[in-house]
Amino acid sequence: MASAFDVAAARTHFPALHQQQVFFDNAGGSQVLGEVIDAIRDYLSKSNVQLGASYQVGEQSSAAYRAGYAAAAKYVNAGTDEIVLGASTTQLFRNLSYALAPSFPPDSELILSKLDHEANIASWVSLAERHHLTIKWWVPSAVSNNPKLEPADLKALMTPRTRFVACTHTSNILGSITDIRAIADVVHEVKGALLCVDGVAYAPHRQPDVEALDVDFYSFSWYKVYGPHISQLYASPRARPLLASLGHHFNPSTTLADKLALAASTYELTASIPTLTSYFGPDPQRWWRGIAAHEETLAGVLLAYLGSRKDVTVFGEPTADSAKRVPTVSFVVEGWSPQELVETMEQRSTFGFRWGAFYSNRLVEQVLGRGAEGIVRVSM
Repeated sequence: MASAFDVAAARTHFPALHQQQVFFDNAGGSQVLGEVIDAIRDYLSKSNVQLGASYQVGEQSSAAYRAGYAAAAKYVNAGTDEIVLGASTTQLFRNLSYALAPSFPPDSELILSKLDHEANIASWVSLAERHHLTIKWWVPSAVSNNPKLEPADLKALMTPRTRFVACTHTSNILGSITDIRAIADVVHEVKGALLCVDGVAYAPHRQPDVEALDVDFYSFSWYKVYGPHISQLYASPRARPLLASLGHHFNPSTTLADKLALAASTYELTASIPTLTSYFGPDPQRWWRGIAAHEETLAGVLLAYLGSRKDVTVFGEPTADSAKRVPTVSFVVEGWSPQELVETMEQRSTFGFRWGAFYSNRLVEQVLGRGAEGIVRVSM
């Protein structure tokens, strides 16, 4: 795949790149566009007032906030009433779990993936414990260093009592891309079953289209997509009416933000989103295709080297094929603990990457069989 991505031009947009540090920890959070930093500063210095006021600056503030929501919704092919912005994906899923709980019958079954970040597990485990619901664990049937979420494995777990399925679009450890549309088709064969997808590790590499994916809930974090520390959750038209409102009794409860925001859509961060999405140009899909090609080249170099060594075990897709993975590469080296390897490289280079489980402890420990130090992760 040929890359048309202009690296030199991209670097001019990121102030953090003008220093002696190589950022290989991007799965934990990307660097922020300079234009976004400016937009946040401009909002705070010129229009930092409470929303809803009728005086001039108040109207400017409200307009900037609405524009943020509109840009965020358009980016994922959703309506503004179908999204909510909040502090983190973890927090948004927790809010969602409380709003969704009353809709589940007593005999409901929840299917949770063990390949997921804990953000898309803990809230549902807690919900099941509070309401005495049944949890079924979705674990790949094939044992390997490249475990995958397959529709066939999910189908074997589905019953007429299935009400909810949670899985990741891309593993933040493996880098593997899940066929979410195929998963959605399996879920929706059961009447009333809902699909909740964690897109945090996917969105920094591809543009999500929630309508094409046919998901019921989809969340990701803008701070991993060149933006500030704010996250986004989508709920489908069929799912939103099922949600109880967490807001004050006298406030509206029509939109997803009405129901779940709890005043956590930080004004200045929300107002910066139109600046962020404009970076992708008039045809974001074309821009992301260039990114995918460039990432495939970068990952190919690393994976080829790791694959040439007999003392290295790579977890996830062994090839750099951008249709199968993103450039989040995890591995271990025989004779080195993950911590020791990372800290040694930090002493010898300006490379910044990490060791650990990265909140995917069930995957790292129970599926991959790794110990407390987990794996080494290089994420581009």
